[in-house]
Amino acid sequence: MPLFDISISQDEPVYVISVVSKLVDMPVWTLRQLDKAGIVCPKRAGKKSRLYSLRDIRRLEYVHYLMQEKRVNVRGIKIILEIEKEK
Repeated sequence: MPLFDISISQDEPVYVISVVSKLVDMPVWTLRQLDKAGIVCPKRAGKKSRLYSLRDIRRLEYVHYLMQEKRVNVRGIKIILEIEKEK
């Protein structure tokens, strides 16, 4: 039984890039490129630190699937995400 019960909103940016890298099995440099491309835009803590939310992590899991399983490049991923957003 946990000592305390914490409820964190799925939009709350709390995960640092090194943790996210392990959770979604992507190198940190790939996460930075995805941020630069506007595919997943984590919040910033200060000038450099990126903080990801649970929603960001779920999106990254989908992006990872598209990249690894379907062999879609970054440009294709952007198009897919835009089309799905319009639905």
